[in-house]
Amino acid sequence: MASFPTTLEHGSASAATTRLSIDLGALAENWRTMRDLSGGARCGAAVKADAYGTGVDRAAPRLAREGCRDFFVADANEGARLRPLLPEARIFILNGVFEGSFAQTLAHDLVPIVNSPEQAAFWCGNADGRPYALHVDTGMNRLGLTPEQAVRHSEGGAPAPSLLMSHFACADEPGHPLNARQMQVFSGLRDCFPGVEMSLANSAGIHLGPDAHHDLTRPGIALYGGAPVTGSVTPMRPVVTAEAQVLVVRQAKAGQTVSYGAAHQLTRDSRIAVCGIGYADGFHRSASGAGVPLRSAVPQGAYGAVGGLRVPVIGKITMDLTMFDITDLPEGAIGAGDWIELLGPAISLQEAATAAGTIGYELLTSLGRRYARSYRD
Repeated sequence: MASFPTTLEHGSASAATTRLSIDLGALAENWRTMRDLSGGARCGAAVKADAYGTGVDRAAPRLAREGCRDFFVADANEGARLRPLLPEARIFILNGVFEGSFAQTLAHDLVPIVNSPEQAAFWCGNADGRPYALHVDTGMNRLGLTPEQAVRHSEGGAPAPSLLMSHFACADEPGHPLNARQMQVFSGLRDCFPGVEMSLANSAGIHLGPDAHHDLTRPGIALYGGAPVTGSVTPMRPVVTAEAQVLVVRQAKAGQTVSYGAAHQLTRDSRIAVCGIGYADGFHRSASGAGVPLRSAVPQGAYGAVGGLRVPVIGKITMDLTMFDITDLPEGAIGAGDWIELLGPAISLQEAATAAGTIGYELLTSLGRRYARSYRD
């Protein structure tokens, strides 16, 4: 398996106390899984937000080598960064186009997804027939023309879009009635846009079956190891492994307290590994072992793992430091300079997110800038 050097945007990677290992082979395998689940539809990829925090400069070319030809980013800046890496790909801009981004969109041959009648009029009136996608809101109430506005657009003499798309609101809950309503509304627009490609299914939508697939699917979180369907065991391989370095191991007595607010009181003599990671690195304070409101709803905070054995976070996570109870590990199993896994093979993305009261999307995209990154394939 090929590996790539560890990098850090600023400073020395060897001095970093946090590190990320990103498995591009797992990313490619996850895309193949979603491609196969897409049936007859072509499979694209959402690579917005720096490929969900994994590094778009590495992730997008790897997906392209696997056969992906359609990529979705948030804005024209992300598209401009991506274009030199993917000279032949279609790059869609989810946030649409405005006067300020128009020149950049043209210069980098990006395809805006127009999200309102005003955006549609602006693009069709100024882009000399360049391709665009039309977003129709079918129940999300976020971006997109209403179905009625889309019909009027189709009858108004404007150039036809190259892609008609909508977005599921509840696809991660397969039984939710809004899914069927959205599919019905979206399919009903096909006759207004003959010959135009259609795209509805995100990661979760792909699991709703052929009626959701249409011509192009656009998986996102599933590519990066997230669970596409709520409450299900994900078939996706973990892509990101996050680790923190142990700075010191402390010996503490029963009855003593740990971290700010004395929120955690030790019930036994304990060994505590203090690691160089905190909420400034995206290891959310809400994942603390005690002293945060979430613990009343989700009693257990986050865990780390050492050799596959779990060690709980104790006390409050601070800006740069987190404490783990390693008392149950064999004496000498871990010491200063060693590493504790926070996310990866032993601790799933979904589990880590649940402990922090959030979702895998937020956890990945909030990873800080202090990690030393390495890639393997």
